[in-house]
Amino acid sequence: MSDPLVELYRSRTSPLEAVPTEESPRTEPLDDIRAVLFDIYGTLVISGSGDVGTSGTESQPDAFLATLESVGLEHRIAGADGVAGFEQAIRDTHVEAKGAGIEFPEVEIREIWRLMLNRFEEAGQLSGSSDLTDEQIARLAIEYEVRTNPVWPMPGARDCLATLRERGLKLGIVSNAQFYTPLMLEAFFDAPPEQLGIEPDLCYWSYRHREAKPSRKLYELACDGLADMGISPAQVLYVGNDMLKDVWPAQAVGFRTALFAGDARSLRKREDDERIRGVDPDLVVTELTQIAESVAAGE
Repeated sequence: MSDPLVELYRSRTSPLEAVPTEESPRTEPLDDIRAVLFDIYGTLVISGSGDVGTSGTESQPDAFLATLESVGLEHRIAGADGVAGFEQAIRDTHVEAKGAGIEFPEVEIREIWRLMLNRFEEAGQLSGSSDLTDEQIARLAIEYEVRTNPVWPMPGARDCLATLRERGLKLGIVSNAQFYTPLMLEAFFDAPPEQLGIEPDLCYWSYRHREAKPSRKLYELACDGLADMGISPAQVLYVGNDMLKDVWPAQAVGFRTALFAGDARSLRKREDDERIRGVDPDLVVTELTQIAESVAAGE
């Protein structure tokens, strides 16, 4: 029986097309690659925002109100005030985490929804939020995400994963994400990540560790997990669309890297950021199939 939250994702998404960039692919054979790790938003998945989270401000107030109505919450909240409350809850959580020494904190979005709704209920602008089940909170988070950040599989993603899996490479994820990200992948690919060949022990989702890229923490954790499998950092290719969040920290831990430049929405070259000065990916790919080709050529 299908997960109702997976079905919710399926019912709320519609096709998107990648927007071509002006980048030219730069590929070469990569030898001795034993694992390929991927970013999700903007790499394996087209994202309206190019990342996990909202893509713009115009639709957010209406989306917020529609989200509350989806679970029958009675309220007296203007859409813009709801969005502001949502964003304030995130900021407050970030401030608390930074006070605890986390430079790039990540939230657990279900906790944000509970915090925000409780604040509105305490202010007398909403009733019934304290009675919401965990599943209803999860539904709220998904309803808002799909309304504000349209997503769709990146062209070639399924074939890329299948080809790499068939060649016996270890596959994993290092991504800024929320609890609904694996559900999104299952909705798109008709199978949970592990059935796509993605190793559960090589999935590092920011919300689980409360720390987001460009922090190196997720990459360092990945190094540890790969070491347990007898795989060194130099035997890993990391694929992402952002020079700062993906290529920079991945190279810092010793991974080889591929900048995915297949969608103008998500390509982040960050040319004015001092942190990436001198950072150069091993590959620049405009189609995900080029990943498998480079790895195969080096075998």
